[in-house]
Amino acid sequence: MKNDKILIDHGSGGKLSHDLVQQMILPVFDNSLLSRQDDGAVFQIGEDRFAFSTDTFVVTPLFFPGGNIGELAVNGTVNDLAMCGATPLFLSAGFIIEEGFSITDLEKVISAMKKAADVAGVAIVTGDTKVVPIGAADQLFINTSGIGRVPDHVNISGRHAMPGDKIIVSGTIGDHAAAILIKREGLPFETPILSDTASLNHLVKKMLDASDGIHVLRDPTRGGLGTTLNEIAIQSNTGILISEDRIPVKKSVSGICGLLGFDPMYLANEGKLVAVVRKDDAEQILQVMKNDSLGKDACIIGEVVSDYPGKVMMTTHIGGTRFVDMLTGEQLPRIC
Repeated sequence: MKNDKILIDHGSGGKLSHDLVQQMILPVFDNSLLSRQDDGAVFQIGEDRFAFSTDTFVVTPLFFPGGNIGELAVNGTVNDLAMCGATPLFLSAGFIIEEGFSITDLEKVISAMKKAADVAGVAIVTGDTKVVPIGAADQLFINTSGIGRVPDHVNISGRHAMPGDKIIVSGTIGDHAAAILIKREGLPFETPILSDTASLNHLVKKMLDASDGIHVLRDPTRGGLGTTLNEIAIQSNTGILISEDRIPVKKSVSGICGLLGFDPMYLANEGKLVAVVRKDDAEQILQVMKNDSLGKDACIIGEVVSDYPGKVMMTTHIGGTRFVDMLTGEQLPRIC
């Protein structure tokens, strides 16, 4: 590690986060499940396979256009399980509450968690609550962990991308981060931008039922689409080639990025997925996604190639090609 102290950038989901995990955490806890570095650990108990995942949510503000920290916490862990190909079953919920936090706001958050769990079809079955003095936390932090069952025929991992595979994005990118930014900074925009927070497990089930050609699933949260694609390229030791013209971005989000100097490729999403699928199955999977409300804007944005393993390249609007790196630094902290 080049730094002797933790920086806010280490929580960005980008390059410094990657370095922190690779250089400090993995060497200490290294084991066959953790080393896969997928969105959750997949393991077998008896004849059944399960996925287990955990996430902690520190978003600010707690309430934002299209959602709040409660539903975000449920959807985030449900989606991590779904990206392993699992059917989510049970969640835990841990609360760290700052003294003086509004009881009314806590009720809103808990109610939102219950509603999100019902939509996803999961039960919150255990948890923990801690209260810390004023100044020891920023209002409310939530940890959720979850477990789900993985069908026998499903084998999804970032390691499984292979040359020829097509890359599908389920919809417009950057919506969540843009919604957070507008609320946080009090920016006036005529066109409302809402967070895309949603549980993706039902969409994923339809995709898996339609094809056994799904090799990788990821939800591009912190670090955005650009970082997620880099992670897949590194895990699978393949190259990824995408087209800038094919990447779906709402005009309002693009406008915010142009105004404030953000790159939508690195903005967080909370209700989108990236699928790396067998070439011959791509159109069939794409159609299944488009028939679902959470995948209506899905599109094929590129393919996996054998050239430049571990790298992501993009053909630009003007016909050139540029390298797409992991997020360097922190575009927008406390995003989830």
